[in-house]
Order: sequence, then structure tokens, then C-alpha cells
Amino acid sequence: MKALVLISLSAALLVGCETLPSRDPDFAPVQPADLRPPPQNNGAIYQSGYDMRLFEDNAARRVGDVLTVTLLEKTNAKKNANLGTSKATDISVTAPYMMGMSPATVLGHDVKTEIATSMNFDGQGDALQSNQLTGAISVTVVEVLPNGNLKVRGEKRVALNDGSEYIRLSGIVRPVDIDVANTIPSTKVADATIMYTGDGAVADSNKMGWIARFFNSPIFPF
Repeated sequence: MKALVLISLSAALLVGCETLPSRDPDFAPVQPADLRPPPQNNGAIYQSGYDMRLFEDNAARRVGDVLTVTLLEKTNAKKNANLGTSKATDISVTAPYMMGMSPATVLGHDVKTEIATSMNFDGQGDALQSNQLTGAISVTVVEVLPNGNLKVRGEKRVALNDGSEYIRLSGIVRPVDIDVANTIPSTKVADATIMYTGDGAVADSNKMGWIARFFNSPIFPF
């Protein structure tokens, strides 16, 4: 009885500890560079080396700066294909002469073979796909490229009652595309990777089982 009580308490503690959603290291922020110069005392009001922006906005431009990306993804794809082919073949073969005599002389009638084949194929296919994703996610600058473009990445994790939702984004942005509110639309993110996934009971219920995946896989011959 004591062992059963200990096992139950351990299981309860483990469940209680699992409250935060998992993190993906590929979308983790980086540590910003330390821009603080060494202490100086030259008697002036403004010290050399200090980063001061008197005539600039607060747009992201350095490693560790935060940038807000507005998700405006909407795609529509439609494809329609029709294919029809036909083929007909006729072959007629007459028995050759043997010993200088025709088959009609020997058998009393002509010997002839005829082969006729006909092949028809008609195929049709339709494909329609539509996707839409709206919202916003804040990312951090992880690298400043030599041409001045910014490499950004970030992740948003939302824990719900029966699972967690994840929004992950990475890509390259141009500083000139960032507006005065320090935001940029996702349509202007180059080499963009946008992922919207989830886990938990709701996400598991929408996944196909391994037996159904086998019967729908290309390796199943029927």
C-alpha cells in the first residue's frame, strides 16, 4: 500500500511539473552584444563610444533587437488536367509460297492471319488548395549580414488546456522595409520559414494512425 501511494504521488508531481511548452533551439533568440564601453572620464558631457540615437528611430538594426512581423499569408492554388489518347493497329499476314506453290493450290483456300488492336485512354485530374494565416509575432535579430540585411528568427508558444500552439518564423529582412512602428509584413521576409503547429490531445486527434498511413502510402500496391 505504501509503494502504491508513493507511485501515485510521484506521478502527480511529474504531471504538475510539465507546465511549460517545449522550446525549439532553431528559433531561439541570441544574446545581444554588450555595447557598453569601458568607463571614461575626460571631463566632457558626452563620452566617446557610447551608443546614442539623437536623430534615429527605434527600428531593429542590431543583433538582439526585437522586430514585429505581421503575418499576412494567403495562398490559392488550382490545377486542372485532362488527357485523352487513342491508338489503333491492323495487321494482315498471308502464308508464303512453299516449293513454288501457293497455299490455295495445296489446301484449296487461302491462309491468312489478321490482327487488330485498339487502345483508348481518358484521364482527368483536379487539385485545389487554399491557405490563410494572419496574426503577428515578434522576432529577434540574430545576425547582421555584410550587405546590411537582418537575419531574424523567433517563436511564440501558447499553452492551452489540452495542448500547446507554436508559431515559428525565420528569414531575412531589409532595414528599408521596416516601418516607423518597427513592424514588417511577412510578405517582405526573404527565405521565410513560417510554421504553425501544435501538440496535445486536440492535435493528436487530427493525426492519421500508422495503419491508415501505411494503406495510404506509395509502398502499398493496391
